[in-house]
Amino acid sequence: MEASGKTRPFSRFEWMIASRYLRSRRRDAGVSVIAGFSFIGIMLGVAALIIVMSVMNGFRTELLTRILGVNGHVVLMAMDTPLTDYDEVAQRINGVPGVKFTMPLIQGQVLATGETAANAGALVKGVREADLQRLTPVSGNIRSGTLDGFDAGEGVAVGSRLAASLGLVTGDLIRLVAPEGDVTPFGTSPRVKSYPVSAIFEIGLSEYDAAYVYMPLQEAGLFFNSEDQVQQIEIFVDRPDNVVALQGPIEQAAGRPAYTITWQQQNESFFSALEVERNVMFIILTLIVLVAALNIISGLFMLVKDKGRDIAILRTMGASKGAVMRVFLITGASIGIAGTLAGFALGVLFCLNIENLRQFFSWISGTTIFNPEFYFLSRLPAEVQAGEVITVVAMAIGMSFVATLFPSWQASRLDPVEALRYE
Repeated sequence: MEASGKTRPFSRFEWMIASRYLRSRRRDAGVSVIAGFSFIGIMLGVAALIIVMSVMNGFRTELLTRILGVNGHVVLMAMDTPLTDYDEVAQRINGVPGVKFTMPLIQGQVLATGETAANAGALVKGVREADLQRLTPVSGNIRSGTLDGFDAGEGVAVGSRLAASLGLVTGDLIRLVAPEGDVTPFGTSPRVKSYPVSAIFEIGLSEYDAAYVYMPLQEAGLFFNSEDQVQQIEIFVDRPDNVVALQGPIEQAAGRPAYTITWQQQNESFFSALEVERNVMFIILTLIVLVAALNIISGLFMLVKDKGRDIAILRTMGASKGAVMRVFLITGASIGIAGTLAGFALGVLFCLNIENLRQFFSWISGTTIFNPEFYFLSRLPAEVQAGEVITVVAMAIGMSFVATLFPSWQASRLDPVEALRYE
């Protein structure tokens, strides 16, 4: 019997006893039910954490990619005199190391009307054809029509959602109404003009697809009474995260009184809100894993109480306190590790097929789940980051292990004499 007491830690003997305690028996039904609920709770908690964090990462990445793809990373605006020398200024800024290209821009809010007499607010952006071709989220996602000859004609490029809401296809006329129009003896009258739709694009960001209209720069100057000048110059850089370091060189290269605004300043509140939501969701879902870990504690306490006679017999046969403690550590930790691994597999599998699952549940329910009109994106993204997944898995296993310590310690302190006295 002494040999049993001298067995090495986590020996086959300890694993055998722990595995027997994990098996379901009629007499141990209560313990098995609690163990089952603990397993399911940890699995669902880990899976939910991975899914939610991945979806929020996907949303942030997709929004950031699309927002930075069609909007300047740095916007330069004139301070004293209008930007009539925008060509020279743009060329000088193009020479700044780290600048990819510049885009002189005229923009304004309009009321758009289509073939169905439906109305919608829109943002007209007057750009040059060469610059529009560089905007790959637009030029690389033309659903119909073409951007060739954009500068030479009077046609406009319209977002897919705006075209759908107005009943427009390529070749139709879109009627634009600008509030700041011609000055007459009776006051300023709105400017109204119709343009043929030369191209329909789909960026994938519903807010832009439902509002953006690209117009040739010269035509936009005539439409908005801004001939021979632009309102601003949008600058696209190689590394958008480092735009602050480029603000000084860009303003210096402009060679005229001007100031700049970065994309981080323009979208600070939006991305800050996303980060806050992400952190709050992480805390809330971590509580699910914590509750499941607490179930392990209650299950092990019940198991220790139920197995008091077995523990006493093991101790009298020579098993050490450490061996008894390790038996219950293995029992509780096995539930936590198994639940964590199952949750990891479920979460990653869900993320890899999330768009197919969204479409399936939309078809089953007959409603649009994650409607693009409210969630900005036309598809549900998920970006699984290895570092976050490892953190979630390590946290869940750590919680499960810590939850087993106290009841395992209590089991090791059980007095064999007291346990057998009432048997």
